[in-house]
Amino acid sequence: MKTAGIIAEYNPFHNGHKHHICSTREQTGADHLVCVMSGDFVQRGDIAVDDKFDRARAALENGVDLVLELPAQYALGSAWRFASAAAGMLDMLGCVDILSFGSECADIDILSNAARASDNADKDSISRYIKDGLSYPAALSKALYDSGCDEKTLAALASPNDILAAEYLRALSALGSDITPFAVKRIGAGHDDDGGENGFLSAMEIRRRISAGLDVSEFMPYNINKDTADISRLETAILAKLRGLTQEDISALPDVNNGGENRIYRAIRESTSLDTLYAAIKSKSSTLSKARRLVLCAFLGVTRDIADCPPAYIRVLGMNGRGKEILAASSCPLPIDTSLFALSQKSPAAKRQAALQSYARDLYALAFEPKKPCGGDYTAKPVILP
Repeated sequence: MKTAGIIAEYNPFHNGHKHHICSTREQTGADHLVCVMSGDFVQRGDIAVDDKFDRARAALENGVDLVLELPAQYALGSAWRFASAAAGMLDMLGCVDILSFGSECADIDILSNAARASDNADKDSISRYIKDGLSYPAALSKALYDSGCDEKTLAALASPNDILAAEYLRALSALGSDITPFAVKRIGAGHDDDGGENGFLSAMEIRRRISAGLDVSEFMPYNINKDTADISRLETAILAKLRGLTQEDISALPDVNNGGENRIYRAIRESTSLDTLYAAIKSKSSTLSKARRLVLCAFLGVTRDIADCPPAYIRVLGMNGRGKEILAASSCPLPIDTSLFALSQKSPAAKRQAALQSYARDLYALAFEPKKPCGGDYTAKPVILP
């Protein structure tokens, strides 16, 4: 039994994802494949356009055997928090041999160099460039350039998927994991490209076309539901929730530091839309995605303490027969189940984690038209295929 792991959002599941799955099986010889997938909220600071159980089904119908949910507090984390939590879940299973990910360069040596360079970068230089108004990614790149870092490493740290790939390698190293990293070369449209190529289109462009009511069937191996979620339907609810926060509440959010809570508090009080709020929160040294993640963490009540806590359980969203074999081979120390209610009964920590996940699901349900009722996560049935 050779098991490969994938970390993904499938927002939504498209032809590029199917290519990655097929390439992973063909090039690694893996006969079992497990995916850790973001649930209702995603790392770019947005909601998932399609329901997580529908995305889990699409993954299972296109080559994945077991789909596990990445809890909301990690799905809305920085690249490091996202990568370390998801890689940690795969490592805890105790039966995953390979971590496969998409990459622009698809060169493990280059990505390993990028991971080491990030760890060893001159922190004083980074801080100086941030004070000059550069974002953290730009400040890191500048500091590494000054230190004589080679062009291939710098290019990797400027490519969206390679940045995340380097974080996966850092996470595996920090865990002391025996999992072997494997990179699949990305093909077709780039991360944010708006043009299709040979049936491939970026997830961002697919989401834009879905929002515009355009046909995207050419770029997806399954029929996405017409009742997709849209964060604009949550705008008033988000603004209302954030207007009730104090500076102390804001200072407890992940990645808020250096007095940033005062600036964020003023931005909340003055903003009348999500777009103006994002723009007001974003500083010269941060990114738009970070501002969006902060807003959703505040909306859901994800504090720094919650985000830094390790997972209390692992939840299965879907599986097939080979997925059951993965679970049977697992030596995971955490409880694993398909039922969120059953998991919530395992420990006080599990109860808190499940309550947050259920609350996130209840708020996500308001992003549909028509809106959906509360309580769906405790009663949801997993996707079980032969």
